[in-house]
Amino acid sequence: MQAEIVSIGSELLLGQIVDTNSAVISRHLAGIGLDLYYKTAVGDNLARLVAVLRQALERSEVVITTGGIGPTADDVTREAVALATSRELVFSQQLMTQIEAFFRARGFKLSPSNRRQAFVPRGAIPVENPVGTAPAFIVEVGDRCVITLPGVPREMEHLLVTRVVPYLRERYGLKGEIRLRVLRVVGLGESGIGELLADFMEKGRNPTVGTLAHLGQVDVRIAAKGPDAETAQRLIEPVEAAIRGRLGDLIFGVDAETLEGVILAHVQRLGARVAVAEWGSAGAVADRLSQGLGRGFAGGIVLGDEGGAGRLGADFPRGSSAEVKARILADRVRAWHDVRVGGATVFEGDRATEPPVTVVGLAAALDGGVESREYRFGGDLPSMKIRAATLVLDLLRRTLARLP
Repeated sequence: MQAEIVSIGSELLLGQIVDTNSAVISRHLAGIGLDLYYKTAVGDNLARLVAVLRQALERSEVVITTGGIGPTADDVTREAVALATSRELVFSQQLMTQIEAFFRARGFKLSPSNRRQAFVPRGAIPVENPVGTAPAFIVEVGDRCVITLPGVPREMEHLLVTRVVPYLRERYGLKGEIRLRVLRVVGLGESGIGELLADFMEKGRNPTVGTLAHLGQVDVRIAAKGPDAETAQRLIEPVEAAIRGRLGDLIFGVDAETLEGVILAHVQRLGARVAVAEWGSAGAVADRLSQGLGRGFAGGIVLGDEGGAGRLGADFPRGSSAEVKARILADRVRAWHDVRVGGATVFEGDRATEPPVTVVGLAAALDGGVESREYRFGGDLPSMKIRAATLVLDLLRRTLARLP
């Protein structure tokens, strides 16, 4: 049995908003063990939406739509579901009463166009919306169904959790669970990780293993399906252990953990603090370390030229490379803030190559000892800043990991 999501709205295709609703629905479907095979985005066009819905019903038992059930003329989801399921739209006094009560309770004036929201395909199961003005509905077609939800994220998730998930569990007897474990990796690219874990990625395995690349970081996702949460979790454990055996300290965290969170937790356990100096990354490292009130973060200094470095007491030997400058800055910012840990980034353009590259020096200082790296980056500056921030944070993590 499978499900699919149809996200509706021309604003999605124009890039005016990001489709967060599909991600939320996906997580809840995984939580009840319902496989999701397709996601489709379609604009506010009746003919195209009808075609998409008919195709979805041919291949999936559960079709969930989000968006297009507002009161305006371009909200055509009701009409499309009715046409795709060969039904006429009928007026629901039950839903109209709920809409009127919603407006009355808030002192709002009901617009004549809101009456459109009380129409549903004949035979549909109405789903009242206590947190908004757009009621939802469910159309059952044999052993299949179309579940139509609002596009407003808060309203959509409320109805999904309180009405849709219980409905799906009861109607289809869903008892399975899908559990995820995400291993966060820095220090090896996606292709290299893929080669190391190729046998885990073979089709037909349970758990499944996949990768997702970010700038400077790769996530390894382990997904297991079982009759209950405990069984699914037990399936994950040996696979996770084996992957950890292959990737070792390339893994810095799991699930929602971040590099900056791991670093700040470590320095707080030591009773220490960390400071950074950035020449070229424009505060990207400090921004990440200052998240969540930045406990354990002493401060960051953004440098625009060598004069700024001089005010930290940094004296660069003539002809110093970006890596040497980063080493000096990391130790000087540590001393300037009177803390145990310092980090630094230094960007320098290299126009001698074609296309031009940026040489990036990174360093981490701990109690006077310094570790450093030098990289050659191509691409746009915003991407280089993100990569540099991730790599210097990982260098800080590795430096701190050597302490008890």
